[in-house]
Amino acid sequence: MEPYQFYLLIKALHLIFMVAWFAGLFYLPRLLVYHCETFGPDGKNIDQLGHKRFKIMEQRLLKQITTPAAILTLTSGIVLILIQGLNWFLTSNWMHLKIIVVLSLLTYHIYIGYQVRLFRLEKNKKTKKFFKIINELPVLALAAI
Repeated sequence: MEPYQFYLLIKALHLIFMVAWFAGLFYLPRLLVYHCETFGPDGKNIDQLGHKRFKIMEQRLLKQITTPAAILTLTSGIVLILIQGLNWFLTSNWMHLKIIVVLSLLTYHIYIGYQVRLFRLEKNKKTKKFFKIINELPVLALAAI
């Protein structure tokens, strides 16, 4: 395989992995919104079956799709940077900004994972309004990237 073909293959894989990662980041907070609806205004669980189902869905989405997609996105991105070379990286101001946004997105990913864990441990204190608001953050990151 020629070097340019290899580069295009890695770039295509990077985009596929990124789409999967963003799909998870878009859907996880939405699941948390719906999960909040299994509790009444007093914080008591009013839908035990729904509560259990959401815990399973959130865990599977996070551990089987979103996190592996994030790892593959970051790995393929690093490979693309290495192919371009250190000099290219050091002189590409837009890439520095992109990396800052990607690191912010990674922080968001970890935070959403923490919220999923709180639901699993039945220690969530956030409201569905909170999750509706933070659900919009990946859209901003995607536009910036």
